[in-house]
Amino acid sequence: MLTIDVYHQQFTEAFAALRARAHNIAPALHEIGYTLENVARGRFESQSDPLGNPWAPWKPSTVQSYPKDGHRRVLERYGDMLGSLNYQADPSNSSVRVGFGVEYATYHEWGTKHMDRRGMLTANPDTGELAPEDTALVMDILHRHLFT
Repeated sequence: MLTIDVYHQQFTEAFAALRARAHNIAPALHEIGYTLENVARGRFESQSDPLGNPWAPWKPSTVQSYPKDGHRRVLERYGDMLGSLNYQADPSNSSVRVGFGVEYATYHEWGTKHMDRRGMLTANPDTGELAPEDTALVMDILHRHLFT
């Protein structure tokens, strides 16, 4: 699975507070995972990265080599990458993993020397920074679970 660690001070503090108040943080973790997975799925529809920037179009070499039976959408040749998108919540260490089960997702998230980045999960994969809207979604979930 493509894994990018996100260490956000507000998340850490909210998780600690939630763990102190509620012995079972699994519902919050599952809601975060489910939400972020669906946000990433939506990026395949909008064909844009977490900051709203459109994904780079195909290069001519990709267009020429594209299989006739493919889906003809950026990052959706046969739907394998999108189909591998999932989340895993681990209440024992207050973590949620959202990612893809195919190794080549890494090349798209970071980009390569020959391929533009087409971010799906993070605003910056090197730092693990989520987009501001994604951060707000996570914080809303944590606050709702913390104060209800």
